[in-house]
Amino acid sequence: MPAGRAARTCALLALCFLGSGAQDFGPTRFICTSVPVDADMCAASVAAGGAEELRSNVLQLRETVLQQKETILSQKETIRELTTKLGRCESQSTLDASAGEARTGGGRKQPGSGKNTMGDLSRTPAAETLSQLGQTLQSLKTRLENLEQYSRLNSSSQTNSLKDLLQSKIDDLERQGLSRVNTLEEGKGGPKNDTEERVKIESALTSLHQRISELEKGQKDNRPGDKFQLTFPLRTNYMYAKVKKSLPEMYAFTVCMWLKSSAAPGVGTPFSYAVPGQANELVLIEWGNNPMEILINDKVAKLPFVINDGKWHHICITWTTRDGVWEAYQDGTQGGNGENLAPYHPIKPQGVLVLGQEQDTLGGGFDATQAFVGELAHFNIWDRKLTPGEVYNLATCSTKALSGNVIAWAESHIEIYGGATKWTFEACRQIN
Repeated sequence: MPAGRAARTCALLALCFLGSGAQDFGPTRFICTSVPVDADMCAASVAAGGAEELRSNVLQLRETVLQQKETILSQKETIRELTTKLGRCESQSTLDASAGEARTGGGRKQPGSGKNTMGDLSRTPAAETLSQLGQTLQSLKTRLENLEQYSRLNSSSQTNSLKDLLQSKIDDLERQGLSRVNTLEEGKGGPKNDTEERVKIESALTSLHQRISELEKGQKDNRPGDKFQLTFPLRTNYMYAKVKKSLPEMYAFTVCMWLKSSAAPGVGTPFSYAVPGQANELVLIEWGNNPMEILINDKVAKLPFVINDGKWHHICITWTTRDGVWEAYQDGTQGGNGENLAPYHPIKPQGVLVLGQEQDTLGGGFDATQAFVGELAHFNIWDRKLTPGEVYNLATCSTKALSGNVIAWAESHIEIYGGATKWTFEACRQIN
């Protein structure tokens, strides 16, 4: 383009900008743009302004994309850090589980269980762990006293020597406990030391349980099959008992048992019955600070029981599918009742009946926080509603007391796992 025409074009563009309105845009500058001779100069200037705005928008978008990239990179770094921490947690959980299996002689992990809380004991406060240890030692002492009484009636040098050996081991454990208390008071020790100490003590306790159980086997032939109790000394996910027999289809039931516990908060799960497709077909549970509850097909009724005072209590629950009517008895006296608890839902057959644990899957999926801690005896189930008089006979150890016609309390009907123990119990001695 000749120089004269270029000058005229710049002048025209300036006039277009000046004539486009009276707006004050501040300091201005002139832009010379080559356009065809026959083009509209003002339209060309507008197009040039649109290109400039578009360029500005593109630059803004690029800046936004760069900021987003920086944010994504930062989030990726955070994800990597969290993944690393999760990996360390999982590896530590695996180590705790391996230690738990070593302590229980195989662990007996249930198939289908998606969680493993064998390491829960290491996360409980030290004072609570020591308290549980003290309760376990007291339980072992009581059992040794029973063995001592038995050995007096049946003089056996072998029994006496074993008893003395076990008593010596208990004394050693008590000294270890006192030493641990002193260490805690001085502020020494750490998580690693706590774990090692717990493994040693639990290993010794497991050995003691086994030896005492061997001694108690010698007494089985001299007592009726129902004169025994189950003891669950610690809140774990591997200590439980299993009833060999399943339940039939039931349109009514009564379940009764003796319980003794001082656990808090909540005594845990005395029993649970799971069937395929429904883990909470029939469950008795006291979890956390909630009252004790009975669950039928996942429907809940709150019960008026108060039993965590360290004394033996006899409890019964009756239920009928018609209108879901239920009644609750403690120590022979009715303390509560209600209706609309899973009405017209029969208890399903062919399930798994577990004592001491709540099932999240059929026969497994145990959670240590829901485990029963204490002692349990004379667990009986009937396929009908017992009368108040029949319940009273059971609670007072009357000679007229009935045994369950569906599940009767007998040693031959129970299998125990994970360190739960079985020893002599006579209900009438506890209340007379």
